[in-house]
Amino acid sequence: MSRSAHPAGPRHADVLPEGHYSAPPADLNFLDPKVWSQTVGRNGDGIATVAGLDVASLAEEFGTPAYFLDEADFRARCRAWADAFGKDADVFYAGKAFLSRAIVRWLHEEGLNLDVCSGTELATALSAGMPAERIAFHGNNKSEEEIRRAVDVGVGRIVLDSFQEIVRVAHIAQSLGKRQRVQIRVTVGVEAHTHEFIATAHEDQKFGIGLAGGQAAEAVRRALKLDGLELIGIHSHIGSQIFDMAGFEVSARRVVQLLADVRDEHGVELPEIDLGGGLGIAYTSDDDPREPHEIAKALNEIVTRECEAAGLRTPRISVEPGRAIVGPTAFTLYEVGTIKPLDGLRTYVSVDGGMSDNIRTALYDAEYSVSLVSRTSDAEPMLVRVVGKHCESGDIVVRDAFLPADLAPGDLIAVPATGAYCRSMASNYNHALRPPVVAVRDGEARVIVRRETEEDLLRLDVG
Repeated sequence: MSRSAHPAGPRHADVLPEGHYSAPPADLNFLDPKVWSQTVGRNGDGIATVAGLDVASLAEEFGTPAYFLDEADFRARCRAWADAFGKDADVFYAGKAFLSRAIVRWLHEEGLNLDVCSGTELATALSAGMPAERIAFHGNNKSEEEIRRAVDVGVGRIVLDSFQEIVRVAHIAQSLGKRQRVQIRVTVGVEAHTHEFIATAHEDQKFGIGLAGGQAAEAVRRALKLDGLELIGIHSHIGSQIFDMAGFEVSARRVVQLLADVRDEHGVELPEIDLGGGLGIAYTSDDDPREPHEIAKALNEIVTRECEAAGLRTPRISVEPGRAIVGPTAFTLYEVGTIKPLDGLRTYVSVDGGMSDNIRTALYDAEYSVSLVSRTSDAEPMLVRVVGKHCESGDIVVRDAFLPADLAPGDLIAVPATGAYCRSMASNYNHALRPPVVAVRDGEARVIVRRETEEDLLRLDVG
């Protein structure tokens, strides 16, 4: 790889423009284990490795851009969540974060349940052997066809999201001669400290039935009267990428109050409560997420305390980590193409992917880390913006970060913590071909979702 010199953007913290970054790290070659999966390191030549495989060899075999998923890390996180909550609670992996048949098999083998929110996510789960009774079905506008299939195969629970859906699921279940286990999703009026579009429990949004004005209580009344439904509990989800447990405490208090109201009005103690997911991960070294055992301890204490105060038996708790399991397990590998320094501002580093493989920066103003991984460098840090190759000014992968000033075309750089919501939200913008997902474990690599081809795109174009 050539190392031709080029004029760089600003390199010193005291002359940097305002932006989304901290001061340059002390060591640009350091791969912080907080944001990288557990088997990532560097070999003696300074090349980054994962599961014993160096990224240069991986790029040669699988191409770039590509997602590399650390299977051992994924499985370890599944076990950590299962162990933290124990046999008296249920852990549902949120499939929307990233779902494939290999993922479903790993979840099954590690004893986790699965949360799906579309008929095709359900089809993926069933095709990979996940028992239907271990599947929860979410969604604010499930079609009759999707509901019929879910009821027919015997999914463990359907989360009801509206008054119309209460009737729809009950009717379909009765027509099939079944009684479907359901939960009612309520919006509890707690706004998580997160981006507006990923805060999902305040009233002004599309999900759930509001506690305000007695709507949730009315939903319970209707569900309890319908023969096709077995109401097993209440579901609440307050947002995504959350580090502060205070929101869960307020949410649990309000949900438990609803359970107490149900008991007082109907003489029924609902046996389950689902507190959703949304726990944050470290995208940068500044992030400080909680460990699963800390989360489990806090949530159990909150629910137990609130139930004791209300004179209720403590219900069985469910949680739905998705990002918290798969997010840290993968990184996206890119090749550097063009480098454009802007004097006094920053250097634009263009890679061979972009918003088609990671829309989160453009959509949520998400922050990521980035590292030079095909070698080490002693060059001083320069402020960069890593951008893609698409025809959009907002095609940004990493808004502000530091890379070595001798970065050159042909170098490999990697963005960690891209396991969640990157491949699952990937697109064919500019007719880009969606990257592969490559699982790595114990010195071996295998494709679990292959790279799209031109033939794939043209096959769909029947005009």
